[in-house]
Amino acid sequence: MNHINRNIAVNLRKIRVAKNLSLEETAEQTGVSKSMLAQIERGETNPSIGCLVKVVSGLRVELTELMETPRQEIYYISKEEIVPTKEVEGQYSVFTYFPYEKGRPFEIYGMDIYPKGCYYSGSHGENTVEYVTVTAGTLTLKVRGKAYAISQGEAFRFDSDAKHWYCNEGTETVRLTSVFSFV
Repeated sequence: MNHINRNIAVNLRKIRVAKNLSLEETAEQTGVSKSMLAQIERGETNPSIGCLVKVVSGLRVELTELMETPRQEIYYISKEEIVPTKEVEGQYSVFTYFPYEKGRPFEIYGMDIYPKGCYYSGSHGENTVEYVTVTAGTLTLKVRGKAYAISQGEAFRFDSDAKHWYCNEGTETVRLTSVFSFV
């Protein structure tokens, strides 16, 4: 399940329960079937925009309330269940663990760069700093015309307002965590 579907699942259930509505009552108010609502709440379906518009209209909430990352004290994400946000077979997979949310000036991503693979990233805008920690392999990070080798257990920080490349020149998969901080 991707992070947006997970957000919608958690938020829809929370909104419905807060309004003291059963699935049947919610179906009546929104025009979305009870079975579809249950599938959305379990994260088993990718609801269409049309379906989401019916839900927000019927529940009288904003679409952003359904899509934003739910505020929870504990939030567990399983590597086995997370779906890559971006991927090119044989090159890389990018996983969104904690996307940007209002009030938290950072994002956290995981990346797998496969042997001989490379991932290009454009500028992340002014006042954005990226922190990279390598957990497996050796990453070659190319930024501002220089290449830096970052090995397992090492970390690197840079202003990410310029294009950059994450490359794996080795024979084993490079795993890394990337944290974006918005200053």
